[in-house]
Amino acid sequence: MPNPQLPPLREVIAAHGLQASKALGQNFLLDEQLLDRIAAIPGKLDDTATAYEVGPGPGGLTRALLRTGAKVVAVERDRRCLPALAELDAAFPGQLSVVEGDAMALDARELAGDGAHIVSNLPYNVGTALLVGWLSAEWTPWWASLTLMFQHEVAERIVAQPNTDHYGRLAVLSQWRSTPRIAMKVHRSAFTPPPKVMSAVVHIEPAAQPEGVDIKALERLTAAAFGQRRKMLRQSLKGLPGGLAALEAVGIDSQRRAETLSIAEFVDVARVLSG
Repeated sequence: MPNPQLPPLREVIAAHGLQASKALGQNFLLDEQLLDRIAAIPGKLDDTATAYEVGPGPGGLTRALLRTGAKVVAVERDRRCLPALAELDAAFPGQLSVVEGDAMALDARELAGDGAHIVSNLPYNVGTALLVGWLSAEWTPWWASLTLMFQHEVAERIVAQPNTDHYGRLAVLSQWRSTPRIAMKVHRSAFTPPPKVMSAVVHIEPAAQPEGVDIKALERLTAAAFGQRRKMLRQSLKGLPGGLAALEAVGIDSQRRAETLSIAEFVDVARVLSG
């Protein structure tokens, strides 16, 4: 596979006069060894694979993905970064497709195709919304895996277990039919400019969906249950049609609080509500 000699990322940023935009949630990663480690997390990227990247910026992670041999579809809304990405396109002929636009408004499946691996240092201001969209899609999903950089606190919420402070709706959504793990922690000093918080890369692979459960029912259930997380379920679910009856049907004590329920228990209640 091609491995052209590329200028250091700091030189690319200086040459194009790029500065990370706070309004766009940008923080640039410049450590190429770290970027190569992130690109290796999916473990399945080669010249038969496609990677979908949101917010490539000056192209640090993009070049690491291209070095695996994979085709890369990169969505960038900041047109200041397009000349730097064009240089990567020239260095890796036929591998890179750059789409100018807002990832929140684009159809990722149409752009990347079924079986793509989503690998991104997500802009902080849209990262969670993009994740929820990918996790809420039809199942089995069109994507093969997600490898995503988040603020460390968000990563903790994704992988959280019951009876912990971070456990909530995002944990249930992420775990009821997929398997997330924190693959790597990234110190704030690795970024330019350094964010105020630590970061982490989360890797998610789809799993089998429990039978008889409608995701809309699960979303309504978790919204009600965690909307008043310090209250007992008998209080937080009384406004959810059928909620208290569903608890009783599966034998869950209504005096418990939402953070004590396992993923399996939420699924059991949602299955009753889906009927």
